[in-house]
Amino acid sequence: MASGILRYLDSIVERDPAPRSRWEVLLYPGVWALFWHRVAHRLFRMRLYFLARAINHLSRFLTAIDIHPGAQIGRNFFVDHGFTVIGETAVIGDNVTIYQCVTLGGTNPTNGKAGKRHPTLLDNVIVGSGAQILGPVTVGHRARVGANAVVTEDVPDGATMIGLKARSTLVPAEDWLKEFIPYGTPCQEPCEPSGLTRVEELEREVASLRQRLDALSAVESDVDAGDRAAGGS
Repeated sequence: MASGILRYLDSIVERDPAPRSRWEVLLYPGVWALFWHRVAHRLFRMRLYFLARAINHLSRFLTAIDIHPGAQIGRNFFVDHGFTVIGETAVIGDNVTIYQCVTLGGTNPTNGKAGKRHPTLLDNVIVGSGAQILGPVTVGHRARVGANAVVTEDVPDGATMIGLKARSTLVPAEDWLKEFIPYGTPCQEPCEPSGLTRVEELEREVASLRQRLDALSAVESDVDAGDRAAGGS
């Protein structure tokens, strides 16, 4: 048991540059939220729903992280900071990282299958701060959800989801197979997800259109000047 706890703390140190030691990690609200959830989830499976909910409310009060006792969470789960909500039928795989202010929210059960109304996050998923993942969707292995993205459809393995409504930006395998990418999006200056070239393409297109417009305006000016000169003669 002790070795398992140490492995868990080390997995957080590998993903977070802030702590100087394991002792600091023990102060993280995400660590305590997961601890209390393990207790609440066990009670939930024993059908002791009131006790499970009571522990859930205590944990939410202490950590500002609300994990429903029914949610299924794998190994090395890490919530960096707090103010995160995880619904009852959410399923989270191993080595998943979630940043602050994330919601794994539900939809009407009639929209799901057999009451499944919250997301499933497979192994090694990273969810950026403020992201909202809604409904019984599946976020694939090593996928990333960028900050403030709103995801309402399944996410392919290794995809980066950005925007509102989130769209997929596939990145090269050599990029997304890296062990860990902080904040869910590989950044270049000025911190724009790699592979996101649409804005650049539009800017180039606008610049090209402006050049053509300027050239046409110059031709029209020359024609008008020639007409005036011919009329004056």
